[in-house]
Amino acid sequence: MYELITANRNYSSWSLRPWVLMKGLGIAFEDRIEPFTKPVNYDDFRSFSPTGQVPALLDDGRTIHDSLGIALYLADRHEGVWPAGPDARAWAQCAVCEMHSGFAALRNDCTMNVGVRVTPKPMSKALAANIARIRELFEEGLSRFGGPWLAGSDFSAVDAFFAPVAFRIRTYGLDAGAGQAWVDHMLAHPAMQEWERQALAEEWREESHEAELAAAGVVTADYRTA
Repeated sequence: MYELITANRNYSSWSLRPWVLMKGLGIAFEDRIEPFTKPVNYDDFRSFSPTGQVPALLDDGRTIHDSLGIALYLADRHEGVWPAGPDARAWAQCAVCEMHSGFAALRNDCTMNVGVRVTPKPMSKALAANIARIRELFEEGLSRFGGPWLAGSDFSAVDAFFAPVAFRIRTYGLDAGAGQAWVDHMLAHPAMQEWERQALAEEWREESHEAELAAAGVVTADYRTA
């Protein structure tokens, strides 16, 4: 059986991607959490990941690292990772790659924290551009392929890769435009709700991640276990 190594549910957006993908597609795996304990966990995580980062997938003596690497590996072995239709598949693959390599302002200015709600600081031009592009992608996918998922009627990797964005939109009250329909649908997914339950129950706090949250704006609600 696969073993998927991830980190804190509240913070680790990269971990969420393969976790929710595998849960959503019914791909069985052993769930192993290695929490962030310091600002840089490279030396500790090198014991199981060549990059010193999460997520990592262990399978038959192989270590598959990076969320996109894991998705590609799973796509060779399981149906449903990518949409079946050629147009939807091409669009989904482009959107996944764009998410994987871009949106730096969104990542930096709106750090992921599942269990809180934040009034964000004034938005930079770079963040505004990122959010506008997110809206554009969501609206394009939903209008072209009919929803309720981004690339059509079935959940796929493109939904998993934007899953952390759904949490960020809710945390910071960001304007998703017509894409809010997908955000609501994604947040209602049983796997997303399971991840959120685990996030709220977490007692781990890591100082640098909490400092990034404080810099992002004013925390108006904190639903995490004290």
